[in-house]
Amino acid sequence: MTTAVAEARPSPHDESTPLLRNSNDPTLESQPHLGNGHTNAPPRTDNQNAANDLPQELPFAKLCIVLLAAWVGVFLGAVDTTVITTLLAPISTSFSSFNSISWIATGYLIANAALQPLFGKLTDIYGRKSVLVLCNVLFGVGTLMCGLAKDQYTMIIGRVIAGAGGGGLMTICSIIATDLVPLRRRGVAQGGGNIAYGAGAALGGVYGGFIHGWIGWRWAFLLQIPFIAISAALVSIFVNIPVKKTEEARYRRIDYLGSGTLLCSLVTLLLALNTGGNTLPWTHPLVMTCLPLSAVFLGAFSMVELWYANEPVIPVRLLGNRTVLAVCFANWFMVMSVFAVYFYTPIYFILRGYSTAQAGLRLAPFAIGISIGSLGAGLIINATGKYYILGQTVMLTFVLGVLSICAFSLTTPLFPQFFNLFMVGSGYGGTLTVALLALISSVDHSEQAVITSANYAFRSTGSTIGTTISSSIFQNVLVRQLRAHLGSGEDAEAIIRRLRERFDEFDKLSEVWKGKAALAYMDALHAVFWTALGLGVLAFVCYTQVREHKLHKTLDRK
Repeated sequence: MTTAVAEARPSPHDESTPLLRNSNDPTLESQPHLGNGHTNAPPRTDNQNAANDLPQELPFAKLCIVLLAAWVGVFLGAVDTTVITTLLAPISTSFSSFNSISWIATGYLIANAALQPLFGKLTDIYGRKSVLVLCNVLFGVGTLMCGLAKDQYTMIIGRVIAGAGGGGLMTICSIIATDLVPLRRRGVAQGGGNIAYGAGAALGGVYGGFIHGWIGWRWAFLLQIPFIAISAALVSIFVNIPVKKTEEARYRRIDYLGSGTLLCSLVTLLLALNTGGNTLPWTHPLVMTCLPLSAVFLGAFSMVELWYANEPVIPVRLLGNRTVLAVCFANWFMVMSVFAVYFYTPIYFILRGYSTAQAGLRLAPFAIGISIGSLGAGLIINATGKYYILGQTVMLTFVLGVLSICAFSLTTPLFPQFFNLFMVGSGYGGTLTVALLALISSVDHSEQAVITSANYAFRSTGSTIGTTISSSIFQNVLVRQLRAHLGSGEDAEAIIRRLRERFDEFDKLSEVWKGKAALAYMDALHAVFWTALGLGVLAFVCYTQVREHKLHKTLDRK
């Protein structure tokens, strides 16, 4: 446009001036016009408005500061997720509740699954900073409750509150990275986030085992509180992403009904899976009621999201997109598999005679593999702009790693253990990066935050169900195999009862009984690991349905 045209402005009486608008309106003054009085700019569409609401690309140094501030929370969340793996045995021993061990883990994960989508939507309404600070507060309160818990019920409630905040930390940090980094480079940013996650996951088990051996497991939670406060302060100072404002009241935009029905569906499902065959028979009225009730709540949730909610907490309609559906279910099955392996591998190491700290250290290759696999996948995608074949490769690596773990025995040498766990971790980390990019690139920019939250919801639901299913399999197979190896006499029943209540009772057994009990434990662990392999294969099959999409180099995808 020439200077003359650019400087042309309508007079106060021009026909292009709206009759009811003040001629001094700055938005009117900023519109360029042609000399004939008609505007040269087409009407603004919703897509154009969305494009103008995009955050500006930040200079590299400032971008690093913002992402690092967010990744502190990711690191702490990873520490808290893995610290519990090496503390499950001593915590359940303190409360004499080894047979209900899964609730300590799934209490955290169920809150992750149910509330992550809600937090993602809240960031669209109230802003990334405010909700991320809230998640830090919830995470800190729950962690403090765990450190001060006097019984298993307080411990489980604390894990639920910490899980709500910890899940939000993971989701929102990923959304922030997507806000600020173009898709082509998004994999590298995801790799950086997964390095923070991998470092936290690697240190969590070691840290938990060391602190437990030094001053007790409670301090493994209490010592996290100052660092959570620092995380909240960093977010408050450095994270400042503008939120799109609307005329509708913010509280009216929250999908309360959808969040409530999703929560009810998960709670009833997990109640049935945790109690069935463990503390109650599968034919018990509670179990038989909860399973169909969970399906009813899930159906109600789907109906709410499809036809009732103005701003769904999970956009069920997007599941009609083939890539979205494939990625969500691939992540769902893969995370089930990962958590089945990750929560029961420490029991394998403790069974081999290692301390909790040593068991945590032996999980480090898995966490290191997550970091290397994720960052490596991000760098490859940044260089090639492609992800489909890479996704097949990293998923195959994961499946082969789980297959090798199924061959673990009481005499497996050290190196194969480390290498196999590294394979599982690198395959998992690479898949997380590839799957997220495939998902985001398949939807419109305006749907990035909500679909990212939905993805994390599938992952969290998978972790919850995976932990619950593996616990149910482990407990049921363990009881059956203990009776098979120890017999059904009065002494054997007493030993079985003690072993289900306190894992440390294993070390108190005589050598004859201990050898037989160890075989029963390995049978139960193998049942869990083979289940994990089947879930991994299902994840691989789902990923084959993913389609390749263009990865843009700019935030506006032009």
